[in-house]
Amino acid sequence: MKKLLLLVLSLFAFSAIAAPVNVNTADAKTISDALSGIGLKKAEAIVKYRTEKGLFKTADDLTNVKGIGKKTVEKNKKDILLDDASAVEPGTVAEPKAVVEPKAVPETKKDNKPK
Repeated sequence: MKKLLLLVLSLFAFSAIAAPVNVNTADAKTISDALSGIGLKKAEAIVKYRTEKGLFKTADDLTNVKGIGKKTVEKNKKDILLDDASAVEPGTVAEPKAVVEPKAVPETKKDNKPK
């Protein structure tokens, strides 16, 4: 019973550690650790594909890699990054960062009167 409990807890710990991964820059080990249903062989195929064909432009482009289907991509979409920007939930628009204008510094008036 203790072994089963430890196994279940370790599975929860693993999923808590997994984070979004940039499939255009990550190595195969990192990709396989981060994405569900992607083992080391498929992750190596992702790296090989992007080396030969170029960077992925959309997450759906991963379906061009042999052995990766639409269901796998859909299951992992929230964890697939294509650049180093943070992930944005589908259907939302990223808010631009506010631009802060520098405050104007008032000119100091020079007194031309002799002291």
